[in-house]
Amino acid sequence: MKRRDSLKTMALASLGASIFLESCYGISRETITRSLTRYEYGRTPEEKEIDDKLFAQKFFTNDELLTLDKLCNIILPPNEFGSIRDAEVVQLIEFMAKDIPSYQEPLRNGLVWIDKECKTRFTKIFIDCELSQQKEILDEIAYYNPNENMDDQSEPVQWFNLVRNLTMTGYFTSEVGIKELGYKGNFPNVWDGVPQDVLDQYGLEYDKEWLDKFVDQSKRNIIAEWDDDGNLIT
Repeated sequence: MKRRDSLKTMALASLGASIFLESCYGISRETITRSLTRYEYGRTPEEKEIDDKLFAQKFFTNDELLTLDKLCNIILPPNEFGSIRDAEVVQLIEFMAKDIPSYQEPLRNGLVWIDKECKTRFTKIFIDCELSQQKEILDEIAYYNPNENMDDQSEPVQWFNLVRNLTMTGYFTSEVGIKELGYKGNFPNVWDGVPQDVLDQYGLEYDKEWLDKFVDQSKRNIIAEWDDDGNLIT
């Protein structure tokens, strides 16, 4: 199985950073503001109020956002369908860190750790290292021991697992990610009733009067209406 196919399988099982993201990504502030709110999903007024408060906050520093951008791109490189920037993954991680406070400490500690580790080995912070150097460190923490609980793994392993999961979630729940998965979901089609050969097999047939009323696809967008006596008039 190819690496990206494996990540796709795994995927199936903010405003606070807007100024930096605008300059770094070359997209408008309005786009960033809408990144998690463009789709209306029936939020209650209380939920919307909470979301608005979170969008008004900032958690990660600009340097931390840049490190996350580099890290997420290594975890899931761009391909013909899109990239983590197209999917606005870093914006999602920023939002999730504010929405789930328990993420904040491990995410930040991990970013501090990887810069410190890079300085120790290569005298440079993570984003300034060569890709081969970055992967050298990541390869050591990317493969956790399946025989141990995640809580028993080392903190760097737990951190990378969290970032990887957030990256997969952010990408494969986005428009570009869903397109890559090839997921279609439910969509309307045209049904003309049971095929005639099947009806013949069981000695059945439609009543033409009712067939014209209920299996006429030219009228499928018309809302049914009844008269006072219960007779269908549309």
